[in-house]
Amino acid sequence: MVEYNCSLLSNGEGKAQNNQKRQDQTALYTQLVISIALGAGAFITFCILRPRWTGLYAARKRQKNAASKLPSLPDTFFGWIPVLYRISEEQVLASAGLDAYVFLSFFSMAIKYLAVTFFFALVVILPINVHYRDYSFPPAANPAAAGYSTNPSSSFLARSVPPSHEDVALMAEGGSKNSPSSVLWMYVVFTYLFSALAMYILVTTTQKIINIRQEYLGSQTTVTDRTIRLSGIPPDLRDEAKITETIEQLEIGKVESVILCRDWKELDDMIAQRLVFLRKLEEAWTVHLGSSRAGSTQASRERAQSRSAFREDAPLLEDDGGNHERSHVASYGQDRPKTRIWYGFLGLQSRRVDAIDYFEERLRRLDEKIKAARDRTFTPMPLAFVTMDSVAACQMAVQATMDPIPLQLLANPAPAPSDVIWQNTYLTRSSRITRAWSVTLIILILTVFWTALLVPIAGLVSIKSICSVWPELAFTLDSNPISQSLVASGLPTALISLLTVLVPYLYYWLSTQQGMLSQGEVEMSLISKNFFFTFFNLFVLFTIFGTASISYSKINDTLAGASKDASEIARKLATSLQDLDYFYINLIILQALGLFPFRLLEFGSVALYPISLMGAKTPRDYAELVQPPVFSYGFYLPQTLLIFVICTVYSVLQSSWLILFFGLVYFLIGSFIYKYQLLYAMDHRQHSTGQAWLIICNCVVVGLLFFEIAMAGLLALRTAFYRSVLIIPLLAGTVWFNIFFRRTYVPLMKFIALRSLHSKPPFGDISPGESRYELDTDRGRAVDEDDETGLRYINPSLIIPLEEVWLAKSRANGTTHREQEEQDV
Repeated sequence: MVEYNCSLLSNGEGKAQNNQKRQDQTALYTQLVISIALGAGAFITFCILRPRWTGLYAARKRQKNAASKLPSLPDTFFGWIPVLYRISEEQVLASAGLDAYVFLSFFSMAIKYLAVTFFFALVVILPINVHYRDYSFPPAANPAAAGYSTNPSSSFLARSVPPSHEDVALMAEGGSKNSPSSVLWMYVVFTYLFSALAMYILVTTTQKIINIRQEYLGSQTTVTDRTIRLSGIPPDLRDEAKITETIEQLEIGKVESVILCRDWKELDDMIAQRLVFLRKLEEAWTVHLGSSRAGSTQASRERAQSRSAFREDAPLLEDDGGNHERSHVASYGQDRPKTRIWYGFLGLQSRRVDAIDYFEERLRRLDEKIKAARDRTFTPMPLAFVTMDSVAACQMAVQATMDPIPLQLLANPAPAPSDVIWQNTYLTRSSRITRAWSVTLIILILTVFWTALLVPIAGLVSIKSICSVWPELAFTLDSNPISQSLVASGLPTALISLLTVLVPYLYYWLSTQQGMLSQGEVEMSLISKNFFFTFFNLFVLFTIFGTASISYSKINDTLAGASKDASEIARKLATSLQDLDYFYINLIILQALGLFPFRLLEFGSVALYPISLMGAKTPRDYAELVQPPVFSYGFYLPQTLLIFVICTVYSVLQSSWLILFFGLVYFLIGSFIYKYQLLYAMDHRQHSTGQAWLIICNCVVVGLLFFEIAMAGLLALRTAFYRSVLIIPLLAGTVWFNIFFRRTYVPLMKFIALRSLHSKPPFGDISPGESRYELDTDRGRAVDEDDETGLRYINPSLIIPLEEVWLAKSRANGTTHREQEEQDV
């Protein structure tokens, strides 16, 4: 049996420094070539398909009134780029709302911060590192290995000569031949400078967003802006008249209407069940009628009534004027489909019956029950939506304490009527608490699972870790630099990117199970959960387990040592930060140059459309196919925050100029792509009035604290204990800044100042009684007065019309099959 000595690998201690330099260069060049090839192909494909598939790439522009005010993009190959670039922040705010404005403002803030830090990293930090040949920051655990860093930037500029024995001895004592100890002051100074810069830009951007938000929302008088969500209503006040009397006795304003939430579960379940039977009936009629009019009779026309409120546009990927037929659905003439029903003891008996007659009878019985249930009085719940006569009265109510008893009569701003999750309004407080803690427990269990999953992924970063598990593969990769770069850098970055795409779907489902009252709250919860996953699992834990100094055989020892001594975690984390810098550079390159263009291409929608098309049968299915893709901030913002935190943490290290450069490229490309998607391509229904900015600020502060702790640990490992202690006041200052920020700016991001209610809107004068928010967006009047549910807060199950079977399909001239047949007759 062949024996393998892992110490003979090229990144071990037995080979020359130039081997590692070539490997780092090969890995970086390979990642650049792959990412540029993927990104360029996706971008060129998008430029070709954009004018042809307008139903996908201009879906919001075609279907949203707010987007109709945006300039039309030319159909030329690159002509749309300067037009999109010239769209101002005011146009973004007017057409996409506060949520999109806040999202893009974070990109602008990140670009400013990274541009300044990149300048100092390139002009000051890099020349000092090159001149003083700071071989190891931090030094390796074994001084003899100090010269074998995996730093790609050093491969280019900083480490061209391997250390001598004298250098190793000096480095073991905390110094180097050409690096006086005073150079370490540079890291202290720039840690303070970059932290202060981040705080300054964060405050100025927050102040700008607050001013826009106050002016923007202060000029509105919609139902949403005048409504409070009153929770904790005691049993003796659970009546509309008593609530009105109690609120008006506070002398803050007049109550216009009160909607007391009740236990509508039985009614909501019947409405949901009715929709299931309705879709099955539509599918049965479609199978019976087929796609042609040959099997259509007068009897079928009387049964299949079209629903005029729905209309089908052009198919998602074809521009044929909406005249798209299901050629693969055959006409069955008078043959009616059958369905199997189960009955008898334990439902063990079954028989086949006419599907159309069966589902029609089920619908008829359900309709009778629904109509009877709508006339019933349901049990009141401790939650109500109270609409005041003015925005000022509403703001005074939500900013004041209404009752001396804790957890009673709590007033909060109400979400828009269409944003309310009515199925959660009748959950009890204990049920919500139980759900919240259950989800938290599940997330903790998942965190352990992600940790176990990341261990083998982190092992791929180091060829020594691979050798400890599979020596044959390690030596094969060691003899082929390109294959090694693909496995050691390309494969881990691809797997991490895949996790950032798939895991948010799981966390979104968990967020929907917490019993939150609005889609906006679900979105904010999703952002927090996904950021915790990306930051803690994909950055902190991956950094701990991803260092080349940890092999699988040492993981248990590492965890055991860390559990006994907290300094073990700091030592491993500090060492890993330096060893994994090239991995994070490759990750940013892949995200910026390789995967961002695929988001512009909307690869997921394009790939899933043929599958959805094959499963579509009824007009309702086709109408759902042509809906714009939904933009969820919880899916995209956490990953962007992680990239910003990575750039912040590495902003002072030797590889800072590379990481900051590609981080700047990431945010420049990302701001452009997301701007296009938010304005033209994708729908974003959540209405949180910019609340995501508070989460962004918290994540930035967390990143600063991690950056400062990492720098203190790195200096301590360099035996520069005095300089390391000097970071502690900065940590205390950052904590104080967070407390000051919460007390000063957070209230203005949650509420509207009373003086702002009399200010002019940010876009100039408007007509009396209306607001620019109502006129230019679909978040004002279009939300509050949408069909039957917009004028007031009310459960749609109580008032929505009971839909008839929807079979008629729009033709190119706007007529349905039924109307066309009647014209022919």
